[in-house]
Amino acid sequence: MTIRGRAFIAGAYEHPRRVIPDRSVSQVHAEVGLGALADAGLSLSDVDGYFCDSSAGFGPISMVEYLGLHPRYVDSTETGGSSYIAHVGHAAAAIAAGHCDVALVTMGGLPRSQGQGPAARPSGSPEASFESTWGMSIVAAYALAAQRHMFEFGTTSAQLAEVKVAASLHAQHNPNAFLPDPVTVQEVLDSPIISSPLHRLDCCVITDGGGAVVVVSPEVAANLSRPAVKILGQGEAVKHMNNGRIDLTYTGGTATGPRAFGEAGVRPSDVDYVSIYDSFTITVVETLEDLGFCEKGEGGRFVLDGTLVAPHGKLPFNTDGGGLCNNHPSNRGGMTKIIEAVRQLRGEAHPAVQVPDCEIALAHGTGGSIATRMGSATVILGREDT
Repeated sequence: MTIRGRAFIAGAYEHPRRVIPDRSVSQVHAEVGLGALADAGLSLSDVDGYFCDSSAGFGPISMVEYLGLHPRYVDSTETGGSSYIAHVGHAAAAIAAGHCDVALVTMGGLPRSQGQGPAARPSGSPEASFESTWGMSIVAAYALAAQRHMFEFGTTSAQLAEVKVAASLHAQHNPNAFLPDPVTVQEVLDSPIISSPLHRLDCCVITDGGGAVVVVSPEVAANLSRPAVKILGQGEAVKHMNNGRIDLTYTGGTATGPRAFGEAGVRPSDVDYVSIYDSFTITVVETLEDLGFCEKGEGGRFVLDGTLVAPHGKLPFNTDGGGLCNNHPSNRGGMTKIIEAVRQLRGEAHPAVQVPDCEIALAHGTGGSIATRMGSATVILGREDT
């Protein structure tokens, strides 16, 4: 069974605040869910499928009661930053199989207000006693991958900085962005080293926030007044350390990209806009290679000369400012990647960064660490008439 054309994203909403000390996580989930439903022209009474992660109590068990829902189908897949890309694919599959018709997918987190930095590993995980005890952290793991990529392919810190520069040029047009000021390559290189070779400006922000999308059947989409976005293809995978036999220079995107493109029936050259998970600048460089936008090892050179800068770069990316500048709540940046892709396909991004005639968009999420174990998910989206 394919999901191509079997489901549409009819509503999308991103919480406007980046510091939310006066809300609970469940309230953020509820606010963004209601916002996405309003955007679609639907209500809670229309929802018969619900998807979220485990950030709010028991996930769907807690949230469907909180929202007053009675869904026929629920999903709480947990793959870190790729969770919500996976949820969209799972919602489309559930709709295609007839399990539901209107799926609400919500994300919320308050790591900034609650003082939660990026943890090295979830407590109780089988690897925790072997890694966290000895100082492994998220940023150190990504720095390992960056060091190896530099050694293997000659990638430079200045090339990584181009990713941050592009994100910052976009963030200046986003009134809600956490870091709205443009930066230069030199400013990135002059920022403090956090874990060599990664500088502070190579790292994503930590914010409160949330977002939601509404995935519906073609029959529901046909009766809505708002333009919907067609789900064309999706892929997901887990890459792990293989008992120590790990290559740090590639991500799970080597598996998810071909699956998503194959189902969608398009190629990387057909994509007009990409939302790439940007926990760190190296994440973007490796992901672009693994999804087929350039050859392995060429990512550092690929991002030069304004390639990622909207609206007229070769491959505009993260036009909301991404996790590097805009919004990254609770390591769940996959949701915001979907939302900005929807904006681009609807022609509703900020005019300064709207990609002309945007017909095909890709959103990609990364969970865990590209240097240890990770979940990857990719979704290909198209305009309603694609």
